[in-house]
Amino acid sequence: MTLSLCQLNSLWGIMLRLVVFISGGGTNLQALIDAIQAGQLEAQIALVVSNRKDAHGLERAQRAGIEALYFPLKPFTEGGQTRVEYDAALAERLQPYTPDLIVLAGWMHIFTSAFLDVVSKPVINLHPALPGQFAGVNSIQRAFAAFQRGEVDHSGVMMHYVIPEVDAGDVVVMEEVPLEADDTLETFTARMHAAEHRLIVEAVRQHILPSAGT
Repeated sequence: MTLSLCQLNSLWGIMLRLVVFISGGGTNLQALIDAIQAGQLEAQIALVVSNRKDAHGLERAQRAGIEALYFPLKPFTEGGQTRVEYDAALAERLQPYTPDLIVLAGWMHIFTSAFLDVVSKPVINLHPALPGQFAGVNSIQRAFAAFQRGEVDHSGVMMHYVIPEVDAGDVVVMEEVPLEADDTLETFTARMHAAEHRLIVEAVRQHILPSAGT
């Protein structure tokens, strides 16, 4: 029997272990799952985390046989605890999964240093804008509105390292997405999502390559 490179890496114990955070539909999570299952990405997803119980990404994880964790903020805030305490508790829950890399794939929560310092592993975030542009939420809609006002002719997608400041960490990979004269919000959004799916896989691959010779 001939084993694929991904299977051999798994046997040798060098498969990159991911924890993926989602808050919604999970299409970017699915891009990772598809790349792994196709043997295109030498990684395994140890856990999927969501802060929303109705996130469709949880169903995607279940279909792929990946363990999932629903970890909402509301019980903490209603119990008088802070976002910092939530972050610390969530970081602690990840410890048994020994992730090599944490991927925020549509995670709608800004992590504080209480999380980032405890996990002590790289945390990368997918953001549908270029560095210094449209930080925060609704970036695609804001870029399209700016295009309609004649202020921009392109936007883009980046994967960046997470720091406590919003969408401000060093860039891992990015891709420019032009805005066309006949674009609607729907057509522009579709091209942005396609770029997201490419970049999230490439950003994970970038974290595999340095260890290939170890």
